[in-house]
Amino acid sequence: MSRVVTLGETMALARTTEIGSLRHAAGLALGIGGAESNVAVGLGRLGVDAAWLGRVGDDPLGERIGRELRGEGLEVRAIVDPEAPTGLMLKERPSAASTAVHYYRRGSAGSRLAPPDVPPGWIEDADLLHVTGITPLLSDTARAAVLSAVERARAAGVPVSFDVNYRSALASPDVAGPVLREIAERSTLVFGGVEEFALMSTDAAESLLDDGVQQVVVKRGPDGAAVFTADGVTEALGFAIDPVDTVGAGDAFVAGYLSAHLEGLDVPDALIRANACGAMACLVPGDWEAAPTRRDLERFLSGGGDPVRR
Repeated sequence: MSRVVTLGETMALARTTEIGSLRHAAGLALGIGGAESNVAVGLGRLGVDAAWLGRVGDDPLGERIGRELRGEGLEVRAIVDPEAPTGLMLKERPSAASTAVHYYRRGSAGSRLAPPDVPPGWIEDADLLHVTGITPLLSDTARAAVLSAVERARAAGVPVSFDVNYRSALASPDVAGPVLREIAERSTLVFGGVEEFALMSTDAAESLLDDGVQQVVVKRGPDGAAVFTADGVTEALGFAIDPVDTVGAGDAFVAGYLSAHLEGLDVPDALIRANACGAMACLVPGDWEAAPTRRDLERFLSGGGDPVRR
């Protein structure tokens, strides 16, 4: 069984349970969410041994994060920070066709991640390291932690997966672009949307291949995805669904693709799995709750992507 390790901030998540603004919400459902842990959960459900590392506050929300992720079968290294709180995000659905996310993470425990938090051997003994562009924009120490993790992986011959996952609330494009590019150039697989790659350069897909990246995966949402390699471009259409909540779909896509890649599937088959996982994640509210198991995925694909069971 392959072992994937990832690190970053996971926050408590409170979401409205009905359509409408937070200013009129009658109640909130409490959960957790974070790009890196979402991918780890998705990998675990697909049969990949996954581990997550991050900081949480010495508070009930931090305890919840550790409990939820351990309940999903992950190896969890939740470093308790007594001097900072667990971050919080609020999610609302202002209309049936829109979702808005509000972050309260400035000075959070997760943003205080630092290189010494990652123990010796944790990365070196893995089969793949997965990081995102969110963590390095949280703070100087978090950026150092990600860069250190990537360099340790490269030195040990461990492949690096990088999802750009740009968050405009964390940094302007001018600030974020060079940081994201620095990590992308050092990665084995790079994931991102069309606009995210444009942050790094006008020809990011081609130039990253020239820098040594093996696969550049461009996520196109409902239109599917494309993979650029030295052998050319492979494209695949997405699945037609009626989305309920699109937050977390990109993380499910990445989990699906990485699981297929680690199994040795070819790019076309990896894209089919990734697109299916991304579509399925949109069918249920929450960041990771609808990440499919292997059985869920087989049912979805056997029905041609039709989510209705008959």
